[in-house]
This record gives sequence, C-alpha cells and structure tokens, in this order.
Amino acid sequence: MRSSSKNIYFISDLHLGLVSERGNHSRERLICEWLRRISEDASEVFLLGDVFDFWHEYRYAVPKGSVRLLGTLAEMSDKGIQIYFFKGNHDMWMRDYLTHEIGATIVSDEFIMERGGKTFFLHHGDGLGKGEIMYKLVRKIFRNSLCQWLYKWIHPDVGIPLARYFSHTSRQQHHKKKNHQQNDPNSSLIAFSNEMAQEKGYHYFIYGHRHSPIRMMIHKDSCFVNLGDWITHNTYAVFDGKDLTLHTCILNNIA
Repeated sequence: MRSSSKNIYFISDLHLGLVSERGNHSRERLICEWLRRISEDASEVFLLGDVFDFWHEYRYAVPKGSVRLLGTLAEMSDKGIQIYFFKGNHDMWMRDYLTHEIGATIVSDEFIMERGGKTFFLHHGDGLGKGEIMYKLVRKIFRNSLCQWLYKWIHPDVGIPLARYFSHTSRQQHHKKKNHQQNDPNSSLIAFSNEMAQEKGYHYFIYGHRHSPIRMMIHKDSCFVNLGDWITHNTYAVFDGKDLTLHTCILNNIA
C-alpha cells in the first residue's frame, strides 16, 4: 500500500555502463533498491541526464545492459509514478524507445514546471552559461538530426564500442580539466542561474552534469541545486510540496 504523501525526486549522472568499472551491477542494484524504497511515496521521478554512460537508439537495437534499472522504472510507471528522462551529454541520442517501453517522458533541454506553488527550472546543465565554446559546437553537431541519421548506418557492433571509447576519452579530459580548476565547478551554472533568477524569478534551479552536490541560495528566494552523481556521492533531491532538500543515499552497498 502506497503512502498518501506525494514527493518528487531528482537524480542525475548515474553513468550506468561505465566500461572501466567492474562494479556496474552492484551500483545498479543499489540504485534500483533506492528506487523501490521511494516508490512508496513518489509521484514523479526526474532523471536529469547521463543516466547511461552511453546511449544510442538504432531502429531495432539499443545498447546492452541496465535491464534492472529499466525494469524497476517500468514497475514504478505501472504504479502511476511519472518518469522523466533528460538527455545528458553522454546519452543525448534518446528517441522514443523509453517512452514506448516504460512510459517515460523524454526531455531534450530545459523543463520548466510549477509544483506546490514553486517554480522549477530543470536542465542537465551542459551547454549553459558562458564559456565552453568548443563543447557547445560539438553538442550542436551531435544533436543535429542529419548527423544522427548518418551515424545509425554504422553497424551497432562498431558504432556502440566507438561511441563508448569517445565517451571514456571525454570523461578523462573532463576530470583533468576539473583537477586543474581553482574555482567551484558549478560556478558557471551558478552565474547563469543567478541571471535567470533575476529575470524570471524561478524558485529552484536543478542540474546535474558537474557531479558536485550542492544546495545554496542565490538571488532572493531562488535556490541552486546540483544533484551530484551516483558514482561517488549517491546523492539526490526531494521536494515534499513545501521545500526541496538534498540527501545522500544511506543504503548499504548491495553485492
């Protein structure tokens, strides 16, 4: 029997399918156990991008793996919980497979909503704010429908390993850059959100992408939240109808 309370949950950057990680299945089981726990009081679950370390939907094929996650999300959807999948920079090639299979809503860019009298600006967090000119150009190319159409003609046995190689290379470069940064990796997103808060007055700005969990007040009544990740932090946010809080999953690791 489900609880009468209706919470909204937010997670990001699960990066399931990491080629270099041996504990993928253990981490996936942990995520699924958490999802089963929150299904008792959840009305909506927002997965704000990079759920998969790589994702590409061919016409008759999708990457192997993550069946536990998809099965758990399907069960939640069958209970009436609304599931939202945001396109991240690692899994931007989503189309309609997850909509047909588990009833998920696919979100390509920002998602603006009102819940409990509060306004939310949701986005994976990539390509926002100033700087990252080269990445923004690459993102535009990767999201181009013609480029995606051309890529699908590469056989999956070649196309998927190739894309995973570039995904791994991209992550290594990101970590090197992050290690050399002297400021908060969220700084560009905070600056962007502060400008948006002054212009639009949203109460909550929620992102992933930077893998650094943080909750802080910015302009007046506006709150900035980065969800962190489920590689090292196991963090998530929950909105109970009045306030949004950031938490760390305290479940024991599941072998």
